[in-house]
Amino acid sequence: MLNWLLEPLSYEFMRNAIAIGIVVGILCPIVGSYLIVQRMALLGDVIAHCVLPGLSISFFLGIDILIGAFVSGMLSTFLIAWIRSQSRVAVDAAMTFTFSSFFALGVTLITVLKNKLDLDSFLFGDILGVTSTDIHRTLIIAAIILVTVRLFYKEVLFYTFDKTGAQAVGLPVNIINLGFTAAVTLTIIASMQSVGVLLVISMLVGPALIAYLLVKELHHMMLLGAAVGAVVSIMGVYISYYYNIPSGPAIVLVSSVLFLIALLFSPSQGILTRPEMVTNPARIFQQLGLFKGKK
Repeated sequence: MLNWLLEPLSYEFMRNAIAIGIVVGILCPIVGSYLIVQRMALLGDVIAHCVLPGLSISFFLGIDILIGAFVSGMLSTFLIAWIRSQSRVAVDAAMTFTFSSFFALGVTLITVLKNKLDLDSFLFGDILGVTSTDIHRTLIIAAIILVTVRLFYKEVLFYTFDKTGAQAVGLPVNIINLGFTAAVTLTIIASMQSVGVLLVISMLVGPALIAYLLVKELHHMMLLGAAVGAVVSIMGVYISYYYNIPSGPAIVLVSSVLFLIALLFSPSQGILTRPEMVTNPARIFQQLGLFKGKK
């Protein structure tokens, strides 16, 4: 058993993968907890798609792709806010329109600018290809976000659950919203290298949802989600090593399995642990729609 655990650590690329996986696994659920309680999980998916034009342009100009991705992600949120303020278009429709448009623009720019950008790596991640530079950059981003969350936790908590009340007491809600959007964008950028754009939303909401089913307080949700995210990342990397499957999808699938377990067996919110299920097991089949019986 000990040899099974230590063998992957003899390779530098595995040590790097586990290190960045732990950082991303801690960071994503903490930011994702705010998305979940605000019912804005789709925003993470939108920004994840909208960074592609910025990546393409920055790659073409030879500048740090972090800059282009950040600018592109922030522009997408401003566009959504502008559409909502200038029309009767609902927020979900504005988000869908924005991310599809930005993503299409990004793919087009890659072709027109003849960039040698690895689209597969961008979409699905390449955690086994991370370098020490990638780890250091991700650590810096994570440290900035986590310190900011700690310093302004009470203000953001108030804003999260009562935007009108926060504005009434004089909190700078526009600045808080801008900072929150920036944090989501930076988190996505930091996670792209490991799990890719298409899977990063799962890391944002997966471990946080597991924690949401198990605890009631937001700070407990963030702490438990961070712990679950770190464990999920480590398990996914080990599974990818021993079973020769892509690391990003392996991490996400582990998260999905744990979520289903929590959904079924959570002590307070589990489908199979509700009092009526314990006293009347036949209700399980009724909930699943397998047959109709007396309730």
